Amino acid sequence: MSEEITIDTQELGEKIVKVLKTIYDPEIPVDIYELGLIYDVFINEENEVKILMTLTSPNCPVAETLPVEVEEKVKSIDMLKDVEVEITFDPPWTQELMSEEAKLELGLL
Repeated sequence: MSEEITIDTQELGEKIVKVLKTIYDPEIPVDIYELGLIYDVFINEENEVKILMTLTSPNCPVAETLPVEVEEKVKSIDMLKDVEVEITFDPPWTQELMSEEAKLELGLL
C-alpha cells in the first residue's frame, strides 16, 4: 500500500520563490523576484507549476536565456512534476513593480 505524501502548496510556493531569488537580471544587481519580473506562480494538485513572468523590455538581451534558466532552476525542486514558464508583456514591466528592497538597492528611493 503506497502512502501519498501531500505537500503544502504554500510551502512549495515559498521554495519556488527562494529559487527565483537566486536568479538575477545580468544588467541589474537585483534578483528577478525583487525586480517584479515574476507576475504569478500557479501550482496544481499534480505539482505542475506555471510561472508567468515578464522581462524588463521585449528586446532584453536575456530574452532567450532567462526563461530557460528560470525553468531549469525551478525544476530542480524535487517535488515538482513539471515547470512551464510563460513570458508576457501585458502589463509591461515598469520600475513601479520593483520591491522597496530593489528600489533601495538601485538608489531609486
